[in-house]
Amino acid sequence: MKIILGTAQFGLDYGITNKSGQVSKSEVKNILDCASRYNIKTLDTASGYGNSEEILGQAGVNEYQIITKTIPLKNGINKVIDSFYKSLERLDKCQVEGLLIHDIGDIENQHFDELMNKLTKLKKEGLVKKIGFSTYTPEQIDLLLNNFDFDLIQLPFNVFDNRLIKGGQLTALKNNKIEIHARSIFLQGVLLNFDNLSEYFLKWRGQMESYQLMVKESGMSLLEYAINYAQSIQEIDKIIVGVTNKNQLIEIIKSLKNSSNLNAYEINDVNLLNPNLWNRK
Repeated sequence: MKIILGTAQFGLDYGITNKSGQVSKSEVKNILDCASRYNIKTLDTASGYGNSEEILGQAGVNEYQIITKTIPLKNGINKVIDSFYKSLERLDKCQVEGLLIHDIGDIENQHFDELMNKLTKLKKEGLVKKIGFSTYTPEQIDLLLNNFDFDLIQLPFNVFDNRLIKGGQLTALKNNKIEIHARSIFLQGVLLNFDNLSEYFLKWRGQMESYQLMVKESGMSLLEYAINYAQSIQEIDKIIVGVTNKNQLIEIIKSLKNSSNLNAYEINDVNLLNPNLWNRK
C-alpha cells in the first residue's frame, strides 16, 4: 500500500476545506482500525500538530511505522533533541521510522551542522531509522541535494503541480536513493471540490473548470483522478493523505486503481500551489 495516513487533523483544525474541525479521539481510533484493516502501516505526524502525537500514543500505534518532525532550531539544539525524546514518550514508541527537519529555514541556522550530527547519532543508536526534510519548493530540494546527506524527503506534489518532474528533482532524489513521500496531493481539499472555494481562488476558476472537464472525460471522479495521478508517478514511494473520518479513508482506498497514463494539468502559479501563501493575499 502506497498510502501513509497523515495525522495533522488529529491534533489540529487543519485544511482549508476541512469543515468538521479536529477529529475526536473515538473517530481517531476508528480511522486507525480502518487503516490497519487495509494494510496502511505508516503514520505521519509532528510535535507541531497540536496534540496529535499524544492522541496517537493513547490510541496505540505499536503496529505502525511513525514519521515525526523536529521543532524549530531557533529553540536551541538541546530543546530540539529533548522534544524528540518527548515525541517518543507521547507516541509510546522506542523507535520511529523517520525524523524530518520540519522547518526548512533551520538550514540557515549556524548550529544546523551540529543538529545534523545529533540526528545522525540518534540514527546510529537505533532511535530513528531515517532522517530527512519536509520541503515546499524545488529550490529547497536543489539546495538539500547539493549540500546534505539524508534518507527521506517529504514534498508537495499534485496534478496541478508538476514542477518537480519538469525540474528533474524527483529523478535526482531517486538517483541519490532518497525515499520520497508526497503530500498535498489534494491541495488541502481544493482538488476535490471547486464549488465552495473562497474568493482567493477565483482567478483560477477557468483553469479549474477546464481541469474538471478533463477529469470527466477520463471517466473518473475528482478524487480518483487526483490520487491515481500521484500514485502513477514511479519516483514517489508514498502518498500522504489526511482524513477526518473512517468513511473518507475507505473512499480514498477504494478509489485506487492501476492507472498509469493520466496527464497532469499544470497551473504554474506558486500562489495557488503553496498553501502557505493563501492567507497572505
